[in-house]
Order: sequence, then structure tokens, then C-alpha cells
Amino acid sequence: MLDYKIPEHWKAVTDKKVSDLVQGSGEEYSDEWPVYFDTDRERYLYLRPETFKGVEMMTAYLVARQPNDNQAEVDLSASDDPMARMGQGFCPPFNQRVYQVAPGVICMQDQEVVMRDGCRIYADIFRPGDLDEDGNVIEGARVPAIVSWSWFGKRPGDGMSEWQIMGVPPMTVSKTAKFESPDPLYWCYQGYAVANVDVRGAGHSEGSVHMFTHQDREDGYDFVEWLGAQPWCNGNVGMSGNSGVAMHQWGIAAECPPHLKCIAPWECTTDLYRESFYEGGVPALSFNKFIAAQVTGPNGVDDQVSMAQMYPTMNEYWEDKRADFKKIKIPVYQTAGWSHFHLPGSVNAWRRCRSHLKWLRAHRDFEWPDTYDPDNLEDLKRFYDRYLKGIHNGWEMTLRVRLDVMDAYDVDYQEKRPEKAWPIKRTEYRNLYLDASTHVDSADVSQDGGSKETFAAGFDKPEAEAVATYDANRGELNFDYVLPEDIEVTGYMDLHLFVSCEGHDDMDLFVNVQKAAADGTWVPWTTLDEPHPGAWGKCRVSRAIVDTKLSKKHNPVYTMRDEPAKLAEGEVREVEIAIVPTARVYHKGERFRIQVSGRYIREGWFEPLAWDQENHGTHCVHTGGQHASYLELPVVPPRYQAGEYIHR
Repeated sequence: MLDYKIPEHWKAVTDKKVSDLVQGSGEEYSDEWPVYFDTDRERYLYLRPETFKGVEMMTAYLVARQPNDNQAEVDLSASDDPMARMGQGFCPPFNQRVYQVAPGVICMQDQEVVMRDGCRIYADIFRPGDLDEDGNVIEGARVPAIVSWSWFGKRPGDGMSEWQIMGVPPMTVSKTAKFESPDPLYWCYQGYAVANVDVRGAGHSEGSVHMFTHQDREDGYDFVEWLGAQPWCNGNVGMSGNSGVAMHQWGIAAECPPHLKCIAPWECTTDLYRESFYEGGVPALSFNKFIAAQVTGPNGVDDQVSMAQMYPTMNEYWEDKRADFKKIKIPVYQTAGWSHFHLPGSVNAWRRCRSHLKWLRAHRDFEWPDTYDPDNLEDLKRFYDRYLKGIHNGWEMTLRVRLDVMDAYDVDYQEKRPEKAWPIKRTEYRNLYLDASTHVDSADVSQDGGSKETFAAGFDKPEAEAVATYDANRGELNFDYVLPEDIEVTGYMDLHLFVSCEGHDDMDLFVNVQKAAADGTWVPWTTLDEPHPGAWGKCRVSRAIVDTKLSKKHNPVYTMRDEPAKLAEGEVREVEIAIVPTARVYHKGERFRIQVSGRYIREGWFEPLAWDQENHGTHCVHTGGQHASYLELPVVPPRYQAGEYIHR
């Protein structure tokens, strides 16, 4: 069994057994499993032995929120705080029935589906149809089905008010829509059925929630095959949804269920350990604590937060959560938002999947308004019509890549610009060197009172070595390149940084690539009416060991399996930091800015993200000579030059 450690904030519990905390339905439980109380989250959890990719380890399960029958009496339209009752936490009483949702749309509520091991899960299935006077279904033509697979809860939570908080305009989404999922009323009127599923362990479904594991993928296979065989279904099943609902799609698609004809994962993380829990090696558990706490069900929830604390390095548990992208051959429509933390996972998954029929649309909007935008829905409908209804509508002529190229604030340089490939083949990679020997501006003060200095950057390698320093917890460094001409930066950026630390044996580095005006004033772009600083990257120096198999050119990936390699006193180390992809235009006279700090420097952004930083002392960034720090910059020349004849 793989070695693990018990976090200090866990208290061993002797007066409670597993059977005291869970219902035990759908799975075999043992009271021999150890029980703990997490004093940070004030929740019970238990450990059980499981095997992942041939390796046995103790796996932590958080005791889920229990379904609350009195929620049936809650007036969902009267909430003063709709965020307090998002779709994840709502679980009304079990009620198997068929009812009329709207003219021409029925719902088969709490439909039972039995998995291959006998576990029973439940789904709400909306489909075109009507009921006669006796309540019997008036059957019509067979239709394709779209699956929303998640542990968020298969019923809508607070109607439309929660959507408005997330940037979705009023009256855009019907009250049948569950969190981050296709709107059943919209799709039923387009001739599709929508299956909202409570996965194993969610809602009233039996068993425990297995987040993105092989068990979840097998269940998804079983459900898709059951759904495709229903007499009202034409045999074609697709999947839809954004964020967590999108993440499941890749794993289920890799199982290759025959009835699954296409997927549309609209923004998702696809390597949970490297892209979420330990992005760049820096622990980030706060957001994931929030997610796990929302799951409602009869038993336990695969507690990824606890597993990150018990097993701090990459292992088979985390590998099990990554889809086998090379097995995915069906059509894929993937979206990615330039401002969202799902960005790396979305783009990387699209690149790694082996389908010859795959499309990528990268946009400047946030995930929720983009998902329910009428034009984007029509676009998705054309995709589904082609592969779920067999309509020859010319979808194949859609260029495989479409990009929003940003400028500043809420201005787009270009919208949905078509490209043949990602990364763009005409990209010219140029090394932009940092130069700590040359100040561009005088010293300034950071937001929390630390130092902030601005130095030069340029395409000529500095001959002289220099060092710029900042307080590890409060300081910042800017490296600015004043542009002599307009330039478009689109693609992956790769920062090679020579660093050392005075007073500590490790460093957490947070990097932003920004735009600034001629006078040095920061120029953000705007998403959800909030300023967004730009493309970002993170690195814990002790864990910055590049995985040569997973990495692609200009896009390094850390192995994360190795024990941390601490800095020796006086050691100067080169680290390679992946910057998330971007697409942005910089104008003559503006500044291209590389910002380096020891702390999270996207203050005030929409999501309440936080990192468990490991910073002390003084950070040193070395430039020039033998320690020439530089950024690999993807410069995209225009397709046509002024004066060229264009044949249309």
C-alpha cells in the first residue's frame, strides 16, 4: 500500500463508525475503516482502501451533505442570497413521476438506471412530447439525447437569479436548467431530449461520489448505452455542459460507448492535479474545498482535497482522473475562455485528443454567458444536428479553430477569427529578454506596501549580468518592452527564468503577462465587468522538473512525481514556467509587460482563489550573460501585407 500522511488538522474519532455517518446504500461499507474529523472544514471523513491503476492506497471520503426533505417547501424565487443555494446543493425529495413541463415537453423524473455492479442511479429526462388526459405519454418521432453528467444535483436550484449573478442576461435560461448544463426547454424545442443525471452518490443515487475516476467513467458508459437503447431515442447520444459538467465528458468519451456520437465540453480542467490542485506545483485547495462541501448525497464524496494533503506528489490516484485522450475518436466541439482557470485544460485536451473531427473556439467572455449566448447555442445546434441527427448542414466546413483576439478593456481586435490549426502554423517564436540592469520607470509601491520596480525587456540579449530583487511576500517586478510597432501575440508563452532566494530554500513565483499604456499604466481587458490582468503562470521552484513525455514545444509540463528539490544557499536555478495561451494585440508605443511576484497578483478577480504560498526572504531574478532570462514569445504575422492583392 502506498505510504500516506495524516494532516495535522485531522482528529481521530473513536465514538463514531462509518455506519453512523452514511446510509450505506449501493456499496459495501466497513466499520473497520478509520474515521476522522477535519477541524478546518468541520466535517467528518473516513478512509477506505482502493486500487488505482494497480496501486492500492487509502482513499479519503468526505461525508456528503444529506438530502433534506424539507427543501420541498422552500420558495426558490424568494432568496435574498441566490449564491447560497446554487444548483450544487439542492436535492428535493425523491419523486418518480412523468409530468408536463410545458406545451410539447415532458419530464420523466427520477428515472432509475442500474449500473453494471447493481448500483442504482437516477436521472431526470426531459424530451419532446405531451400527455393525454389519463397522463399517458403521446409518443412521437424518436429523438437524439444530450447528457448532463455531474454531481452538482440534477434539479435547478434558484431559478434564473443565480444565472444573472454569473453574467447570463435575464430570461436567457429557463427554470428547467440545472447548474452549468444545457437548458432542457431550449433543446427539447429543437428536437432533442436532455438527461440530467445524479451520478453515483449524488442526490438520491446510491453509492459514493467518485470524482472523475475509472468508476465514474464506467458509470457514464453504462448510462449512455442505456439511454441510447430507449424506444423514444434515435440511438444517438451527445454530451454537453461547462466546467465540472464538461470535465466528465472527456473521461466518458475515452471509454468509447457505441451510442456516444459527439461531445461538447465547454471549458474544463482535464489534469486536476497539475491544472487545479497544484498548478505549477503551488498548492491551491480553497476553491476545491468549496466544491466538495456542496455535494449532496447519501454517503461519501471522493475527497480530492484530503488526498492532496495525504499524497502531496503526483501518483496513480491522480493519474486515474486523467482521460486517455488518444482513445477519443468521435467529433468534439471544445471552447476555451482566455480569462478562466479552465483555459489550460480546455486547450490541452483539444490538442491531445485523436479525433479527426474536432473544433476549438477560444473567446474573451466568461464561461457562463458564453455558454448561453444565443449565437453560440445556434452554433452548437448545428454541431449536434450534424452528428446526432445526421443533417448535412455544412458543419464540416467550419474552420477547426476560431479565436477572439483581444485588445483592451471590452474591445476585441477580432472576433471568432478562423484559423486552420492551433497553435497557429505561421507563428514566429522570438525570445524577449529581461534586463535588470536598465530601469524604465522609477521605483513604485505595490498594493500591499512592498517594492515595485520596472525594468527593461527587449529582443537583444543583454551581455551584462544583473539582479533584480523583491520582498518574497509583498514585492513585484515589471519588465517592460516598449513596442516600436503593432504586434499580435497569440499562442503559448514559455518563460525561462534564472532565480535564487536569500533567506529560504524555496520560491513560489506568480507571473502575469500584461499590457500597459505608454506611460506605464496597466491596461486590462474586461470580463464580467471586472478587470483581468492577462495571461498567467505559476511555479514552485522545488517542483519545476519538466516532464519530457507530457510537454509539448513551448508548453512545458512538470512531472510532479519527484520529491521537492530545494534550493541550496546561493544557488541560481533556471526554471521553465508555462504561461497559459493567449491572443492579444499590442499597439505601437504601448508596453508588453512581464510581471513577477511571490504572491497571487490577480486581486479582485471574480473567483475566490487562493494559494498556500511558501515564501520567505528575498527573491532574486537574474538577467543577462550566463543567466539570460527570457520569454518565448509567439508572434503572429498578419495573413496579408498592405498592398497585396487578395483574391476572394
